[in-house]
Amino acid sequence: MILVSACLLGHNTKYNGGSNDHPLLIKYNELGKFVAVCPECLGKLPIPHPPSEIIGGSGKDVWTEKAKVISNQHHVVTANFIHGAERVLEIAKQYKIKAAILKERSPSCGVHQIYDGTFSDKRVSGEGVATALLRKNEIAVYSEEEITEKLLQKLLDENHA
Repeated sequence: MILVSACLLGHNTKYNGGSNDHPLLIKYNELGKFVAVCPECLGKLPIPHPPSEIIGGSGKDVWTEKAKVISNQHHVVTANFIHGAERVLEIAKQYKIKAAILKERSPSCGVHQIYDGTFSDKRVSGEGVATALLRKNEIAVYSEEEITEKLLQKLLDENHA
């Protein structure tokens, strides 16, 4: 089994109530080899909710309390993001997950990039809160932007999904 951001599979879990449909992942979802998760939903944030960004670093820094997650309404939502990431890890352990495909630039799921915390649409290198926790627990994390049919088939084969 492979962990996948629910929004990529057509679930309306995006902060604004929409989804980030990824046609290839939706096609392969029919095989029943994915476990859909949304760290923000699992962190008890409503859908929709105000957009959030990491201030002072990346998801890795959130875990060491060097950074925090705030909404564009200036509410600190770090606890929601931490709780959601912990729930995602619990699910990953339950299913013996070794790989995840997550939504790039999300403050939860960003793999290579996140937004810089100024709500100005500026991207920086970094990872989201859930991605950092999964990596810390030796789960390989891929962005939907790097997924090709060849890589997806390789991941399915490697993970005996």
